[in-house]
Amino acid sequence: MKLSVIIPTYNEEQTLSLIIKKVIEVPLDKEIIIVDDGSTDSTPEILERYKNRKGFKILRHGSNQGKGMAIRSALGHITGDIIIIQDADLEYDPQDYIKLIEPVKNGEGFVVYGSRTSVGDHHSYLMFYLGGRLISFVTNILYNQRLTDELTCYKVFDSKLIKSISLNCKGFGFDAEITAKIARRGVKIKEIPIRYYPRKFSEGKKIRWIDGVIAIWILLKYRFVS
Repeated sequence: MKLSVIIPTYNEEQTLSLIIKKVIEVPLDKEIIIVDDGSTDSTPEILERYKNRKGFKILRHGSNQGKGMAIRSALGHITGDIIIIQDADLEYDPQDYIKLIEPVKNGEGFVVYGSRTSVGDHHSYLMFYLGGRLISFVTNILYNQRLTDELTCYKVFDSKLIKSISLNCKGFGFDAEITAKIARRGVKIKEIPIRYYPRKFSEGKKIRWIDGVIAIWILLKYRFVS
């Protein structure tokens, strides 16, 4: 089965080349779709090297529109049977793809999340760790799931399923919206432990506390609104 790796990126010149190299090294049949979400650093120049390379699709937004919008743009270009989201930093290890896609590949489920909290509760900031646990708790109560890490980047989907879902998000609200809409269809989300190497704001971390508040609002909204 073919894997589509979606990499939304915004001003990640320090890590972009290395994460692409790490994704290439994963021994799976795959395509890599990178969406430059209006970067103002050297990201466009870095991506130019891959523009005509086999197995790559490079997309660009003229201005910064948010992670969710970048993922939505990529979804229109995927050809794989399975999809995974990959951030352009080095917090996650692409070698974990191999175990993450197995349940979907073997027909054991349609959605798999990589759980960071199952392998030692690594976190860069206590408020983000606690906020993530709260959001996972709210998700479980509202949608009858058993998640430990709803906010994880590593989300794996059967491509037919995710293509059938209409998304409205633009920013970091992608995680909450996709989780809510999948859960409302009665799909149980499986979790598998992954490795995690958190970075700090000084190293380029972009998510803020307000994104957690927005996530809870989205979870509540889609629980009670069609």
